[in-house]
Amino acid sequence: METSGRDPSSSSPSSRGADAARRADAPTNEAGAQYHLHLAAGQIPSTVLMPGDPGRVELMRATWENGVELAFHREFRSARGTYKGVPIGAISSGVGAPSLEIATHEFATIGGQTVIRVGTTGALKAEIRCGDLIVPAAAVRRDGTADRYLPLEHPAFADPEVFMALVEACERLDYRYHVGIACSVGSFYLGQERPVIGGFWQSAADGLIEDLRKAGVACLEMECSALFVLARLFGMRSGAILGAVANRETNEFGDNGAEERAIRAANEAVVILDEWRRLKTAAGKANFFPSLLRRG
Repeated sequence: METSGRDPSSSSPSSRGADAARRADAPTNEAGAQYHLHLAAGQIPSTVLMPGDPGRVELMRATWENGVELAFHREFRSARGTYKGVPIGAISSGVGAPSLEIATHEFATIGGQTVIRVGTTGALKAEIRCGDLIVPAAAVRRDGTADRYLPLEHPAFADPEVFMALVEACERLDYRYHVGIACSVGSFYLGQERPVIGGFWQSAADGLIEDLRKAGVACLEMECSALFVLARLFGMRSGAILGAVANRETNEFGDNGAEERAIRAANEAVVILDEWRRLKTAAGKANFFPSLLRRG
């Protein structure tokens, strides 16, 4: 076989030396930072909010003190700041579980400890209005990514402290919210029983929403189950707060302030987690439990 073009080995000695230190099984960028996030250890706080939409990072940053953007590469946008004096960060993950795996793993690699997904969702119950918030305790695993790590029999659940902090935040802010189970699906259209162009259909999609509703599932989205499974495997804790922008029973669609409220509740939850961290430290306890509040 003939080869044409410039031989890569003919590049400068300095660039060859830098490239020689990089590894295909643990890729980094030219500066030695994480390959996709373009972040290194110490650049971002150990607790981050993780929206899918990179634009939501800017909305988050606008609610913080001293907010600064850190990096923006592909769908991964990051920022840091403080909220009520507590360090806080944000990393967008893009749409779906495959890119969330990347964001979660690379964040864990640089010292991440807590991830709160801040996203949108479609409600499956008529009583959940567009604009309401949902705090999922667990998720049905149809994300198509976490099953590469663990079989579907393995549960996907939010960290109890992060879940409780999000509920507490909604109560403090007097937001209308619901708790329940989410279903995470690796498809936005057919996989969520939406019609697709050209009339294609699969009988497996028939009755999906009704079956989930009968099982008590509160909403459909695309990332929670992967986050809950992977964050735990990577040594982190995680939770999620979702703004309902659709209702699949009433067929309503609209934000009605859900995104803004989800961001503010997530910010408040980070402060609450910091309060509980200090209570645990003072009491010499590894876990938060309600009666700790009486000791504070």
